[in-house]
Amino acid sequence: MAARIKRPSVRRLLLVQFGMVCLASLLGAWSEGGPGALSALLGGAVAFLPNAFFTWRVFRYQGARHTRNIVNGFYRAEAGKFGLTAALFTLVFIAVPPSNPAFFFGAYVVTLFVHWLGPWLLRRPSHT
Repeated sequence: MAARIKRPSVRRLLLVQFGMVCLASLLGAWSEGGPGALSALLGGAVAFLPNAFFTWRVFRYQGARHTRNIVNGFYRAEAGKFGLTAALFTLVFIAVPPSNPAFFFGAYVVTLFVHWLGPWLLRRPSHT
């Protein structure tokens, strides 16, 4: 029986990103009230949702027999992430224009910067 390959757990990374969206929304609510909170929430959602889509799609295949599928899946997930980001930006600016662009883009950038913490958040605990 072949050993099962363990997928990397990205749950902590997504939870920290979601926490940053919540923190940015609270900061917007504290500073500007409801419109600032909505702007920050929308900006964080535009960053968070495509990342969640990417993680859902990219880890569908595993193992040496599926190398081609893994590479193709990675490219498809990245293309989907890019398309979803563009669609969300378009949707937000057409349907619900942010009242405070500083909070919108600030929450977007801060949520994306959580990826810099990726190696630290995804590190597996040592068993020694």
